[in-house]
Amino acid sequence: MNKALRQAVIAGNWKMNKNRKEALELIRELGPMVKDASCGVVICVPFTDLETALTYTSLEAKNIKVGAQNCHWEKSGAYTGEISADMLVEMGVEYVVIGHSERRQYFGETNATVNKRVRAALDAGLRPIVCVGELLAQRELGVTDEIVGLQTKAALAGVTKQELGRIIIAYEPVWAIGTGKTATAEQANEVCHYIREVVAGLYDRAAADGLTIQYGGSMNAKNAAELLKQPDVDGGLIGGASLKAADFTAIVNAASN
Repeated sequence: MNKALRQAVIAGNWKMNKNRKEALELIRELGPMVKDASCGVVICVPFTDLETALTYTSLEAKNIKVGAQNCHWEKSGAYTGEISADMLVEMGVEYVVIGHSERRQYFGETNATVNKRVRAALDAGLRPIVCVGELLAQRELGVTDEIVGLQTKAALAGVTKQELGRIIIAYEPVWAIGTGKTATAEQANEVCHYIREVVAGLYDRAAADGLTIQYGGSMNAKNAAELLKQPDVDGGLIGGASLKAADFTAIVNAASN
C-alpha cells in the first residue's frame, strides 16, 4: 500500500470546548508549533469559535485549516439550532465533521441523515470528514466489518468518484472514544484496510488507494507514531489531545515524519 498516494491529515475535534478567548489562546500557541508540518492540519471548532479561528488562521497560521463539527442537509428553513453547509462556506470554513458517534448516540443521527449531510456538504464545496465505527457489543459479536461497511456504503451513496476525492473517512471505534481505551495499531489498520476495500468495491482500486482514512479512537501523543506507521492509517481525528497544543503538535509531527 503506497501511502504516498494520499495526504495524511490530522484533524482536531474540539467538541463542546473552548470559548472564543480560549480558542484564540490555543490557536496562537499552536500556530508556530505546526507551521512546518508536511501533513494536513485541521481544527474543527464549535460554531461560536469559527469566526475567531478563521480570522486568526488567515493572518498568522495559514497552514491550519478550519472545520465545523456538523451541518444540516437543507440550505435554509425551519430548523432551529441548525447550521447549513452554505452558511459555513460563506464564512470560509473548508471542512466539516459528519456522523460522529456522539451525534449518532445523543442526537439521533442515522446512516440516512449522515448521507444527506454528506451530500449537502459536497454540494456546498466543503470537505466532509465522515465518521464510521462500531460499538463495543458489536465488536464482541464479531460484526465490526458488517457495521463499518454498511456505514461507509450508506455515507457514500450517490457520491461520484470525483467527489470522493474531497472526502476523508475517519474510523472511530465507539468503545475507544473518550474512554482511554485504544484499538491496537493492528486492529486500527485492519478496519481502515477493510474500509479501503469497501471503497474499492464501490469505485475502483485507484479511488480507494487515494482515499485518506483517519483513525479516531483516543489517538494521543504517546500512541500516534505507532498508529500512523500502519499502511492504511493516514492520519487522525483527535479529541482530547487536540485541546493541548503540545500534544496535538506531537501527533502532527508523527504524521509529518
